[in-house]
Amino acid sequence: MSNKAIHSNRRIKMGMVGGGPGSFIGEVHRMAARLDNQIELVCGAFSSSYEKSKQTGEALFLEPSRVYENYEQMMEKEAALPHGERMDFVAIVTPNHLHFPPAEAALKAGFHVMSDKPATLNLDEALRLQELVNQTGLLYGLTHTYLGYPMVRQARSMVKRGDLGEIRKILVEYPQGWLSKFEESGDNKQAEWRTDPARSGICGAMGDIGTHAHNLVEYISGDLMTDICADLNIFVEGRLLDDDGSVLFKMRNGAKGTLTASQICAGEENDLNIKIYGDKGGLEWHQMLPFNLIYKPLGVAEQRLTNGVDKNNLSSEAYNSCRLPAGHPEGYLEAFANLYTEFANEIRAAKNSESASAHVGIDEGVRGMAFVEAFVKSSNSDQKWTKI
Repeated sequence: MSNKAIHSNRRIKMGMVGGGPGSFIGEVHRMAARLDNQIELVCGAFSSSYEKSKQTGEALFLEPSRVYENYEQMMEKEAALPHGERMDFVAIVTPNHLHFPPAEAALKAGFHVMSDKPATLNLDEALRLQELVNQTGLLYGLTHTYLGYPMVRQARSMVKRGDLGEIRKILVEYPQGWLSKFEESGDNKQAEWRTDPARSGICGAMGDIGTHAHNLVEYISGDLMTDICADLNIFVEGRLLDDDGSVLFKMRNGAKGTLTASQICAGEENDLNIKIYGDKGGLEWHQMLPFNLIYKPLGVAEQRLTNGVDKNNLSSEAYNSCRLPAGHPEGYLEAFANLYTEFANEIRAAKNSESASAHVGIDEGVRGMAFVEAFVKSSNSDQKWTKI
């Protein structure tokens, strides 16, 4: 299976920018990278505070000389190390406004990049990064986590195989409730930066989680979103960015749908759901029950597909993303780990001069930022439809 041991003389070496004290996503990246024993963390610049960075390095048992004051120093010092000792790639787990600068520095220094989403703060930066990735020929990966779930990959395979027929309708929703009240003035670090336009970008909820929904639509359907009619809202008084949004959308091949993303749905946790319908049947997937995929063929009783390595009715893409026998649920960390292990595979392939491309890369990053900018433009416009 693709996510099991890969024949090589060593693990792929990872550096990290961000992920210091108070970071949620940094530790998730580290756990995901460790899971399949293919990647080891060897260095980092974990915080804008060198003292905090050193504290993180000590907690992770890193060599003190490999914990750096800033990402610029890390790129310079790591590039000077011998091949086989230096990091192979850098993981970027900072707030959005600090995604582009270290990614640019890493690529220019000759290192592959794995970045938390979104790729950049804005579309202009994403286009500049795309140009640099193409110029260097280095790998760039983007952790759209939900694409790592086996049953999401099963859904994509079934759509591609034609099980649903011609796709007509797509419904996707992503409700959360954690910003139902004003959290920015307290000690909630995540709320404080994610609602700040200078660090988060021009969108709040739609940029944070709406991009996940957009990415899921395009990934499963194998199609591109072309036009939107959008509405952004700020429900909590004093908030600077949207905490709720809805959009009608059109796909390139003729399907139409709706996308909603909200962080003020009180009582909700992380209820990302998608339904996709063709002229032969439909599929339904829920992130909080990620090991199930509901298949609804026209005129036949619905079927429930489940992940598991002994299931013969899964596509090879879904099967190769599973680790455990059927009936043993796999979840968020395993999905995240699939992205990291596949990235390690791609780095090894690149080292051997084999063809390799990131599963989710800079092109999807550009698409995400184009979606965000079109969403804001549409919401502020009196025109019904806006091109992405």
